[in-house]
Amino acid sequence: MASSASTNPAHAHFESFLQAQLCQDVLSSFQGLCGALGLEPGGGLPQYRKLKAQLNYWSAKSLWAKLDKRAEQPVYQQGRACARTKCLVVGAGPCGLRAAVELALLGARVVLVEKRTKFSRHNVLHLWPFTIHDLRALGAKKFYGRFCTGTLDHISIRQLQLLLLKVVLLLGVEIHWGVTFTGLQPPPKKGSGWRARLQPHPPAPLANYEFDVLISAAGGKFVPEGFTVREMRGKLAIGITVNFVNRRTVEETQVPEISGVARIYNQSFFQSLLKATGIDLENIVYYKDDTHYFVMTAKKQCLLRLGVLRQDWPEIDRLLGSANVVPEALQRFVRAAADFATNGKLGKLEFARDAHGRPDISAFDFTSMMRAESSARVQEKDGARLLLGLVGDCLVEPFWPLGTGVARGFLAAFDAAWMVKRWAEGAGPLEVLAERESLYQLLSQTSPENMHRNVAQYELDPATRYPTLNLRAVTPHQVQDLYDVMAKEPRRRPSDKPDAGKPATGTQEELLRWCREQTAGYPGVHVTDLSSSWADGRALCALVHRLRPGLLEPAELRGVGALEATAWALKVAEHELGIPPVLSAKAVVAGSDPLGLIAYLSHFHSTFKNTAHGPGGPEGPARQGFPGTSSAVLFLGKLQRTLQRPRAQENREDTGGKKPRLEGEAKTPSTEEPPVPESGVPPTPPSQHQEAGAGDLCALCGEHLYILERLCADGRFFHRSCFRCHTCEATLWPGGYRQHPEDGHFYCLQHLPQEGPEEDGGDQGPGSQDLPAAEEASMPSGPSPAVTPPEGTRAAPSPGQPTQPTRRLIRLSSPERQRLSSLQLTPEPELEPPPKPPRSCAALARQALEGSFVGWGMPVQSPQVLVATEEEQEQSASSSEEEEEEAAGETTALGSDMEQALVTLAKNSGTMSKYPTWQRTLLRRAREEEMKRFCKAQAVQRRLHEIETALGDLEAEGMKVELALRSQGGSPEQQNTLWMEQLLQLVQKKNSLLAEEAELMITVQELNLEEKQWHLDQELRGYLNQEGALKTPADRQAEEQLLKKLLDVVNQRDTLIRFQEELRLSELA
Repeated sequence: MASSASTNPAHAHFESFLQAQLCQDVLSSFQGLCGALGLEPGGGLPQYRKLKAQLNYWSAKSLWAKLDKRAEQPVYQQGRACARTKCLVVGAGPCGLRAAVELALLGARVVLVEKRTKFSRHNVLHLWPFTIHDLRALGAKKFYGRFCTGTLDHISIRQLQLLLLKVVLLLGVEIHWGVTFTGLQPPPKKGSGWRARLQPHPPAPLANYEFDVLISAAGGKFVPEGFTVREMRGKLAIGITVNFVNRRTVEETQVPEISGVARIYNQSFFQSLLKATGIDLENIVYYKDDTHYFVMTAKKQCLLRLGVLRQDWPEIDRLLGSANVVPEALQRFVRAAADFATNGKLGKLEFARDAHGRPDISAFDFTSMMRAESSARVQEKDGARLLLGLVGDCLVEPFWPLGTGVARGFLAAFDAAWMVKRWAEGAGPLEVLAERESLYQLLSQTSPENMHRNVAQYELDPATRYPTLNLRAVTPHQVQDLYDVMAKEPRRRPSDKPDAGKPATGTQEELLRWCREQTAGYPGVHVTDLSSSWADGRALCALVHRLRPGLLEPAELRGVGALEATAWALKVAEHELGIPPVLSAKAVVAGSDPLGLIAYLSHFHSTFKNTAHGPGGPEGPARQGFPGTSSAVLFLGKLQRTLQRPRAQENREDTGGKKPRLEGEAKTPSTEEPPVPESGVPPTPPSQHQEAGAGDLCALCGEHLYILERLCADGRFFHRSCFRCHTCEATLWPGGYRQHPEDGHFYCLQHLPQEGPEEDGGDQGPGSQDLPAAEEASMPSGPSPAVTPPEGTRAAPSPGQPTQPTRRLIRLSSPERQRLSSLQLTPEPELEPPPKPPRSCAALARQALEGSFVGWGMPVQSPQVLVATEEEQEQSASSSEEEEEEAAGETTALGSDMEQALVTLAKNSGTMSKYPTWQRTLLRRAREEEMKRFCKAQAVQRRLHEIETALGDLEAEGMKVELALRSQGGSPEQQNTLWMEQLLQLVQKKNSLLAEEAELMITVQELNLEEKQWHLDQELRGYLNQEGALKTPADRQAEEQLLKKLLDVVNQRDTLIRFQEELRLSELA
């Protein structure tokens, strides 16, 4: 075979073409190949068929077999589906090249223009399973033998471009390098077609090329004229990428990759990094490919402190401009971060070089990301129609930590090619656009989990990829403004905001009417307005009772003062309905803040206006009647009170002794101290300013608070911008902060100062706190003062409820106990097993570990499960590819404990021959699980930052409206009504964002518990793998404690799962 290749010049050129690793080498070898065979490059599918006919030796045949298998899919109609279509593709990035492949297989004539002349980007892209399968089907292993071997699921941009470039060249795509697309040139006269304006001096055939389809894949910096782009802003986010030389030594191959670790669920890693190096990061990823590739998100203050940035500038471009970045300091920064993340095992780190010969390191801003409002348009002039489509970054700029860029880019390329096929079939322009926009709606929601599982069945037809496909989700009528006939007035689509200019919550009169209906029939309650009618507190209590009967009977209000009744109602609404106050009880009674009261009542209206309530009925509305977002707010409120109350009680006791965290939780703090500011039981006595101006002044900065700025925490009001961690200045979210009883400052759980040895283990991540159990009490039974147990004694449990000295016992009202019973965290006392000797405990741990391979993403109840898993994987890929993967796969070691456990399992089951396969499977599954957790965390964090930015914008707008209302003077009544409606709209938008924020924070709790469970699992395995005879009493005790912690975390995760299931059922209801 070798002699055949050496004697035939075409074979030698073809082998050089397959092995070329530089763009120029690929082009020159392909030019030589075509010259040797007498072919002209860029001849479309006829060129491909001629290549096949003349190159029929073994090496070429294996590649032709793969490409033919793809080309023979019925959707391509043997290359005749788009035979009369002429396309121009702008950009030779991965997405542009992948789109060109599909268009060429459809039979279209494809011309591609690229402004660069070489591929030089070393940055590494994460690949979804379907992208790996797709690239293998295009012959990726022939072009790049190391493609996704072993556990690898990524590839450098440069390598991906090279292998796709080779495919498009073989399929006859015409490529022009060093040519920049600057715009469209309409047909100069009837009968001619659309052309492109190109720079600097395109050859005449290219300048005169007329096409009827334009696919733009030129990146986020260039979007063709006519497309509208929407900006998605978050907080300042500075990303840093760096590539180090990969010498491929044995030591380097043994260093495990980091699919992603994020501060949001692994605070301990970043705290250790900060202490060791002074570097403060949000996340970090490490991939090993042609280079050692690291990407991380750094905090601006850290970069300034370490001298990476010379000066702090408000403008992003100026902040990260070359004049403000110190290259030497940046290099020291990334070296230190990479060394710490890999434990220094990569040895001396040498920077790879970029296209200009400089160290391949860059700092970039991804605070704002662009997203096109539409994915396609049609332009027509003098009867010549042009179909325009977007793919890649100019369609949606990816959020890099999610690893979705290339996967969703490929999906967009497939969808765009399907659009071109429908266009070539003669479908009407509006029908084609409507189908394309229907597909575009699915793009941002796609993930490996919600697409079809069998990636081998994916074809160009979108029905093979999307399980919930609806090509009529967007109608032709809705896309009329995407069809532009240049000779006429541009068509306009009816506004896609049907409620524009209308108040989302309803007018002030509608709010008053709803309040009257809800409070009708209660003795002594007559609501005639939205100010004085609420001063005695009875109307507010009636409203709360209507929504949550059973907490208080109207008769119990006799003899209760207005302030106490109002304070009770505010507290019940916050603790039981998830509606935080925006004004104090005194402000309600005095009527000093009518706008605040209207805004507060509008929250009730928007939340419960669609929920039916029987007037004064004995039973409250089912919890399923609440919007799920309010349930999330309620859950986090309970969690935060669970965190804060024990420390506050310890501070008031001032005994200096150690006591269980939930000792004495059966107290009803809201009845001990009636005024509202103490609703969260702050650790310090309430000050005068809290009561006098609780809703007007920020408790931290003392500045004025406008309605939309008010954030209530622990009974006081703050600016959101003030309510930050005292140490790191990070925004504090519900369930993730505490107030230190000594200095009075608020801290995130990561930076909360330690008070003493009572915190076992010192875990301060959000996953370390206990979640509220079903028995947790957060509310009083009524506004009347309750008898409080003496300090240091336990409150008597409710009848029929057994005592449990070692656990937190808190009372709930009966309705709450019924509705929140599914949030049970710890087992009922009678179901809890009695203490067992260490041996039984170890057996229980081993059984739990064998039943669930926590963190590795696969069950290992028996060796047969592993074998079945491998057989399933082998069915999804050809046997030859599996053999290549086994031969070329990198060997990355498992952890010592995991390695020993796996070897033991293989030996005991007599399946040692399967051990190498199991090891690869475990590594692959571990990476998948790590990547899923990281992507989920980064998506949550990004959305939290976007919500924070959106809330800031709402606050600024609300301040203007509120000032206009308060100084209305001689403004017409119609103008005042309009301002009030605007204020109510802004209040509802804010409440909606806060509810979404609460849901995201529950996800954060879940991620933290997953991470904590994984670490406990690994630590416990170390003890279980020890020989029983070698274990010391201390080892057995430590094993017992770890098991208890692990079971506790599992129960907490079960609580969250039950809660999320309850939300899902409530949404269905």
